[in-house]
Amino acid sequence: MAANQDYMTPDIRNWLMAASLGDGLPGFGAENDARGRELPEIFESPVLPLRDTVVFPRIVTPLTVGRERSLRAMEVATATNIVVTVAQRNPDVPEPKPSDMCEIGTVVDMGRALRMPDGVTTLLVRGRARVRIMEWLQATPFMVARVQPIPESNTRTPATEALMRAVLALFEKVVRLNQNLPEEAYVYALNISEPGWLADLIAYTIPLDIAQRQTILETVEPINRLQKLGVLLAKELDVLELEDRIALQVQNEVDKSQREMFLREQMKAIQSELGESEAGNPDVQALRERLSQKEMSEAARSKAQHEIDRLARMDPLSPEATLTRTYVEWLLNLPWREQTDDNLDVKHAERVLNERHYGLSKVKERVLEYISVRKLSGGQMHSPIICFVGPPGTGKTSLARSIADSLGRKFVRMSVGGIHDEAEIRGHRRTYIGALPGRIMQTMRRAGVINPLFVLDEIDKMGEDFRGDPAAALLEVLDPEQNSEFEDHYLDVPYDLSKVLWITTANWLDPVPAPLRDRMEVIEFPGYLEEEKLEIAKRFLIPRQIGENGLREAKLTLTDEAIKQVIREYTYEAGVRNLEREIGTICRKVARRLAEGRSYPHRITAAQLYKYLGPPQFDFGMLDEQDQVGVANGVAWTDAGGDLMPIEVVLMEGKGNLTLTGQLGDVMQESAQAALSYARSIARRLGLKANRFDKMDIHIHVAEGAVPKDGPSAGITIATALVSALTKVPVRRDAAMTGEITLRGRVLPIGGLKEKIMAAHRAGVHTFILPKKNAKDLAEIPKKVQRDLNLVLAATMEDVLDAALAGPLPSGSKPARTRPQSTARSQQKKSAQKALRHVQPS
Repeated sequence: MAANQDYMTPDIRNWLMAASLGDGLPGFGAENDARGRELPEIFESPVLPLRDTVVFPRIVTPLTVGRERSLRAMEVATATNIVVTVAQRNPDVPEPKPSDMCEIGTVVDMGRALRMPDGVTTLLVRGRARVRIMEWLQATPFMVARVQPIPESNTRTPATEALMRAVLALFEKVVRLNQNLPEEAYVYALNISEPGWLADLIAYTIPLDIAQRQTILETVEPINRLQKLGVLLAKELDVLELEDRIALQVQNEVDKSQREMFLREQMKAIQSELGESEAGNPDVQALRERLSQKEMSEAARSKAQHEIDRLARMDPLSPEATLTRTYVEWLLNLPWREQTDDNLDVKHAERVLNERHYGLSKVKERVLEYISVRKLSGGQMHSPIICFVGPPGTGKTSLARSIADSLGRKFVRMSVGGIHDEAEIRGHRRTYIGALPGRIMQTMRRAGVINPLFVLDEIDKMGEDFRGDPAAALLEVLDPEQNSEFEDHYLDVPYDLSKVLWITTANWLDPVPAPLRDRMEVIEFPGYLEEEKLEIAKRFLIPRQIGENGLREAKLTLTDEAIKQVIREYTYEAGVRNLEREIGTICRKVARRLAEGRSYPHRITAAQLYKYLGPPQFDFGMLDEQDQVGVANGVAWTDAGGDLMPIEVVLMEGKGNLTLTGQLGDVMQESAQAALSYARSIARRLGLKANRFDKMDIHIHVAEGAVPKDGPSAGITIATALVSALTKVPVRRDAAMTGEITLRGRVLPIGGLKEKIMAAHRAGVHTFILPKKNAKDLAEIPKKVQRDLNLVLAATMEDVLDAALAGPLPSGSKPARTRPQSTARSQQKKSAQKALRHVQPS
């Protein structure tokens, strides 16, 4: 059973209040009105359980009766038109028991009942008096209880009068602030002279929950009832006043916005008549003033002027005005004419580069050539597009910064590694929400000049997907014939990038598209030699780590032998990053001892490295202790510069199967097939029977099986290991080789020779065999490496085997050439020396 009195319209609420005051209500006629009959002291009556309402005495309340037990109780009570209503303690209980009911209820007179199409009955009731449940007589088929009416005192004392006035004053304010309460409610309350009735009427009128209304109903004394009601009214008034303040603030903001909009429209009309478009708009005036003082191209000035004129006609609070203002500010914040003056003192530049970097003579020479040409040409030359290619840690980015300092230019850097979206370079068009210029323009804005030294880092690590190809967008940026009118999609005006000195960096060139590679002048960074690393550590790395770890006052030093041992046994790299990390580890451990007040060494020797760095991580030389049969040392190009790659061959009885392991790519597998075919073709010269290969299985394995490998340059290494395994002649452990093999045994040229020779030199190799056609590439090999290595130029496999095998082939198995092996090696060495004289600069 329910009564939705909180959602009644003001008219219905007024109607019910008027009926409660005795103005008459249909359904409560004299023929069925029980108000004239006195209630007995104790009587039995059917009970209507109420879910979400409370009926107060003298108040007319509509009830919705739907439960079967309540309908039966209503039918039985029709004879006397009297029934007791009691609220449930928990309204969610569908079929309440006597224990679920409150102890205080209301005896009511039943009025008109109307049965609805959905089966429920709407019943009007008028409360007569509070009753106390004395005893529950039955719960089914309907609830019956023995009840006792509770008498109510209507005596009015001065305290009661004061309470009534206070409650009426609070009720007046609540009615005035609550739009859902009719104004007549206060008038009806003024006409009530009994304190208990007044409290019941107000409790019924204001929005209270069921528990609060039941508390008012169970408060028998009128004065106590008024006190509790006063507290509830005060709380309700606080909430209503807060809501009123919030609504007033919102209304004031709305009124202010409407007023400002109205005044702006009037201002626009007045300005239009006077021909003054932005008078009174400080933002537009400030932008015009900045535009008048800004040096920029005519196209950019015209575009900015047009956008400022559009901005002056817009509502400043509109979203489009914000976008336009942002666009104009981008145009004004970019450098269009501002530039720094180049320092063209060649001696100064050479001194700066030598102070900050050791070695790298080819790179330094190219920079000094550029400065010299700029000095002589008067600035008429195009800025070069230089690409530094080399292993990580070889100083590519730091050298670019030093070049900027030597020229007196600002240095900016932008990493393009991992970029997949072309809009990262060219920007988004302004039609997109949140559009911005590309990162090229953002970096130029940060530089503040049009001629910075701009580094595009990791250019070999760009991606490509459905959003476009960033490398294609860079074609215009890095083309001296086009970048003078580079157009960013967001700016939509030409921008001059021709005065920028572009330097790109990459670890290797293969991923860089050919058109982009064609626009750059490639300068390769070789791996550092041990002597160069030693000098770099002494000049730069050790002082920097001592300063960063707070050891300047400790006067810490490392001996040359200690540094060399760190290079050999704790690092294996082309650059010096790991070397600096190991030096930093030593400095941190010394710093801890110093901070704890313990003694610390002022001089680190090689014998102390185990204490600070632990056991060695690498074996210096990385070569076998003795010559092995079926094992040959190849070399591979890697991101770190190069690495030694031992290749092993094992022969087993079988059926002529070839097994290849070590994650070999298709090209490398084909090289192994070619090497095997070559070995079978010279089987007779090797003293092998023709059917020998049909009765054995061959397993070729390349070390470090977890690393994928590919390429043709291991062909002669595989062939050498095969011949060694077939003839039982060991391969020299201090020899390494690289070269592609053909079926006829010719040795073809390969790439990455510099990195491979440097890796062999780091590993302690003494003899390095390379294709004869790679002799021209020896000019890039440092002279000290060439002096330390015995470089053998091989044209055929016979040359390779003569230099790689530790002994002569078995009798009767020598290849076609018959000269002694020692004579052949001597001849190869003379050939290599002759080639070096032709290719090395004087």
